[in-house]
Amino acid sequence: MSRRPLIGITSYVEPAGWAVWRDVPAALVPQAYVRAVTAAGGRAVVLPPDDADADVLRVLDGLLLAGGADVGPERYATPPDPRTESRPDRDAGELALLTAALAADLPVLGVCRGMQLLAVAYGGTLHQHLPDVVGHDGHRPAPGVYGSHPVRFAAGSLAGAVMAGVDRVNSYHHQGVADPGGLAVTGWADDGVVEALEDPARRFLLGVQWHPENDPDPRPVAALVRAAAGAATSHDTARTDPRDALDSPPAGGSVRMRRR
Repeated sequence: MSRRPLIGITSYVEPAGWAVWRDVPAALVPQAYVRAVTAAGGRAVVLPPDDADADVLRVLDGLLLAGGADVGPERYATPPDPRTESRPDRDAGELALLTAALAADLPVLGVCRGMQLLAVAYGGTLHQHLPDVVGHDGHRPAPGVYGSHPVRFAAGSLAGAVMAGVDRVNSYHHQGVADPGGLAVTGWADDGVVEALEDPARRFLLGVQWHPENDPDPRPVAALVRAAAGAATSHDTARTDPRDALDSPPAGGSVRMRRR
């Protein structure tokens, strides 16, 4: 029998409340991510931060690096800005997963923070506070308020194919990609902010700066699930694959992919 592709979604660890409980540390993701994966025909698996190993990738067919807090500037050798709010446990756990996913050529989608993490993993750097660069707060108008802005994509790119006909996206971030490292920039906002990154040499590796999980038609998530369907087929026909030989990177390590 065919099965739904298993998509791992990296999770937030934040104080949360439910029922009688308040401010309890919780591993969680917004339901919008799960809903988008399910609607595309996948099965969502929530992945709490864990840098001990990346063994879970042996049973996953795709990886979605979710949004959230800032990537720690020590990961790209830059002093911290006072406005940067990082989560070292997420950085360590997600870089361990990303290192192993790249080694196995597993389909990967990075959303917002996830795209920025891809850039850092490939040797790039970030703007720690985007309004200092672009001169406005349009990419995060107010706490809990999404912005909206025009976008364009490179002809012939993966991002361009996935987002064909789309010329506007939502936005909620105060950091942005300064240097994409070894990745190709294939999407831009009208003010020049990087909106999409990809690695054409891989089966599927795409980063988007906006939040497609909140769109009525979350195309990047659907594209990830389609790409992961091939990995699911491989798992069903041969239970051993290159991931079985993967060594976990050292805790706190970085991928540092070579520039092309």
